[in-house]
Amino acid sequence: MASLRPDISVVVPLLNEAESLPELTQWISRVMNANNFKYEVILVDDGSTDESWEVIEKLNIDNPYIKGVRFSRNYGKSAALNHGFHNAKGEVVITMDADLQDSPDEIPELYDMIKNQGYDLVSGWKKKRFDPISKTIPTKLFNGVTSSISGIKLHDFNCGLKAYKYQVIKNVEIYGEMHRYIPVIAKRNGFGKIGEKVVQHQARKYGTTKFGLERFLYGFLDLLSITFVTKFKKRPMHFFGSLGTLSFIFGFFTTFYLLADKIYSLSMGIKGRDVVNNTWFYLALVAIIIGVQLFLAGFIGEILTMNSHNKSDYIVLDKVGDIA
Repeated sequence: MASLRPDISVVVPLLNEAESLPELTQWISRVMNANNFKYEVILVDDGSTDESWEVIEKLNIDNPYIKGVRFSRNYGKSAALNHGFHNAKGEVVITMDADLQDSPDEIPELYDMIKNQGYDLVSGWKKKRFDPISKTIPTKLFNGVTSSISGIKLHDFNCGLKAYKYQVIKNVEIYGEMHRYIPVIAKRNGFGKIGEKVVQHQARKYGTTKFGLERFLYGFLDLLSITFVTKFKKRPMHFFGSLGTLSFIFGFFTTFYLLADKIYSLSMGIKGRDVVNNTWFYLALVAIIIGVQLFLAGFIGEILTMNSHNKSDYIVLDKVGDIA
C-alpha cells in the first residue's frame, strides 16, 4: 500500500472557476508527469454557482488522479482547505488557488524543499505582483503586522501557493479566515522550520477576485484569536485566573488600606471622610468583582476545554474519487 501513496497531493479550493479548471489541471498533470511524480489533485468546490462541479466531474472521468468534493454552500477558503487536508494522502501537500495566478511549475522546487531540505512548511512569496495598488498596499501592511506579532519572518502570509509536510496538515485545524495563518498555527504546534520561496505571480486570466478589503479586518481579528487560543486553549485558567487574581489582589489591598487608614484616623482623633465616600473604595470594589468574574471565567473555560469535541460544521453535497 505504501507504494500507492502519492508523492504529492495538490489541494485546490475554488469558487466559480469553471473556465480555469481544465487549463489548471492540465498544467498540473504536465508538471507531475514530467517529473515522474505520483500525485493526486483534490478540487474542493466551495459552493460554486457556475458549472465548476460539472467540469470537475468530467475532469475526474478523464483523469482519475483528479478528485473533487462539493460543499452545499460557500463556507469559505479555510473550510475548503481543511477538508482537502483531511483527504490528502501525499507525502508533500501543495495548496494553490484555482485562478491560474499560481504557477504549477513551482511544484518541483517546493517539493524538494520539503522532502530533501527538511522544511516543515514553505510559503510562496509573490515578490512581483500584478494586483492593483489598492490591494498591494493593504497586503504589505497586513503582512508586516502579522510577521511582527507572530515572529515568523515571511513576506507573504496570504499567498495561496504553499507546500507542507504531511504531518503538518494532519495536525492543524483551520476555520473562519485562518487559512492566512497556517504558518502561525504550524509553528505553535511545534513545526518551526518554515521557509519561503519567491514564486511567479500571474495576472488573472478568467473571472474576478472573490475577496474584498474586509478580509484584512477579519484576518487581523483571526490573528488575535490564534495568538490567544494557541497559547491558552488548553489552560484558560492561566490567562483568566492570572488577570482575575491580580484584579482581586489590587481591590482587596486597596480596601484594606482604606479601612486601616480610617481606623488609624479614628484612633488618633482625626475626623476624616467616610470610606464609602472615597472614590478609591468603589474602584477597589469593582476590581474585586471583576477579579472574581475573571477567575470564574477561567474555571468555566477549563471545564469546557476538558469536555469539548471539535467537529466540522460544513456539509458535503457530492464528491468524486476516493474522497472521505
